[in-house]
Amino acid sequence: MDLAPLSRNGADALSCQHQHRYAVRRGIPRVVKDAANYADAFGAQWRHYRTTQLDSYTRSNLSADRLRRCLGEELWRALQAPAPRLSILEAGCGAGRFTEVLTRLPAAVVTSTDLSSSVEQNQENCPQSESHRVIQCDIEQLPFRPSQFDIVVCLGVVQHTRDSERTLKCLFAQVRPGGWLVVDHYRRTLAHYTRFGEMLLRPIMKRLSPARGIEATRALTRWLFPLHRAVRNLRPAQMLLSRLSPVLTYYHALPELNDRLQYQWAELDTHDSLTDWYKHVRTRSEITNALRALGASDIWVTLGGNGIEARCRKPL
Repeated sequence: MDLAPLSRNGADALSCQHQHRYAVRRGIPRVVKDAANYADAFGAQWRHYRTTQLDSYTRSNLSADRLRRCLGEELWRALQAPAPRLSILEAGCGAGRFTEVLTRLPAAVVTSTDLSSSVEQNQENCPQSESHRVIQCDIEQLPFRPSQFDIVVCLGVVQHTRDSERTLKCLFAQVRPGGWLVVDHYRRTLAHYTRFGEMLLRPIMKRLSPARGIEATRALTRWLFPLHRAVRNLRPAQMLLSRLSPVLTYYHALPELNDRLQYQWAELDTHDSLTDWYKHVRTRSEITNALRALGASDIWVTLGGNGIEARCRKPL
């Protein structure tokens, strides 16, 4: 199905040429089977931290630099020109950290999707327009005909879906011949198996209601962040604390953030790491092999960002 010919039947539904009907709430099509899903905690997260990671809020280029690195200079330059327009599927858009960057690129026509209710925060941060639309839907059941998008971008998401390889397959199916898939993924490292605080708490935390999960991670950050701040310049102590404490901090990874932003990012990402229902890790070679299995060409896979960053092209 192609959402382009959808027509509005009143204010609360859309229909397509195949007679499918979809609820529309707050101006956003909801192409989901159930209102509740495994991404509910992310919906609560982005309601609470709607602006935290936006470059316009942090007064930095953290998101823009990461997106540019993942896209590569060729695609980045193409998006800087006013023509030709390039259709972009942003899968797993959240509150709009990367949407904000994409919608400011002259050539970009962006479709932002997410399984969670964060689509509402995305629309609030980046209003819908002729070059930006927002849809709530599942990556594994995207409501588009295959091979429609010049670029499919999915950052910070694949590792949180039910099956990383299936997610990559679903995303790659949306790329038109000659187009690009751009993703990242958590990397399999010793750290993922030695963060004992997270390993102890996550099985409990991810089963809390979204509201209680937010409350619990805020309390954890309030109690433990001062310890992280105190040892931020004592590398051995900082490394030991990071294994025992479930709180994530970025004093070394993101020194450009001031102390106020360090705290906010710690609170946000501690919630993210303790309440995600799925958390997959892959090696660089596993991601490379998964893209090869899809028949991709021009495969680029490197270490960086969340762990592994990758892009590939669908052959003509």
